[in-house]
Amino acid sequence: MQIMMIEGANRVCGKSQGFLGLPVRDEIVDGVNIMHTAWEPTPEELVKLLNGAKVIVSLIGNNPQPIQVNVGE
Repeated sequence: MQIMMIEGANRVCGKSQGFLGLPVRDEIVDGVNIMHTAWEPTPEELVKLLNGAKVIVSLIGNNPQPIQVNVGE
């Protein structure tokens, strides 16, 4: 998956730690900050998805926070 710029991004996470950098759009919902990111499958990944492959979400660290995975517009 390719990291993409998300509409309304207001910060980039991880770049100062040597990572590519992850554009984030923060949103407050019911008093809780939600960080939205955008990803786009490569052509090879898209073929796999269309053939039934699953989306794998990897969480780094020992204490995962609740997450959601959605499809954008």
